[in-house]
Amino acid sequence: VPMGVLSCMKYLMFIFNVLVFAGGTCLVGVGLWVAVDPAGFQDIVAAKAVLSAGAYLLLAVGIALALLGFLGCCGALRRSRPLLLG
Repeated sequence: VPMGVLSCMKYLMFIFNVLVFAGGTCLVGVGLWVAVDPAGFQDIVAAKAVLSAGAYLLLAVGIALALLGFLGCCGALRRSRPLLLG
């Protein structure tokens, strides 16, 4: 495999993982917003239990995505297979 292809793949994986990290941090932000100020979202969701469960679900998924995206970025830059598989 030519070296240029490997270099291109490295940067494409890095960009993809940055997007995953950014999406995860956005989900964390929305989850925190809903958890801290649920008054604006009570019109959308009728049951308060569903709203708080959804906020914590957004937080959990966002933290997991941000962690995986960060580890993927580190793995892509270092060419570390365990970090990319994590």
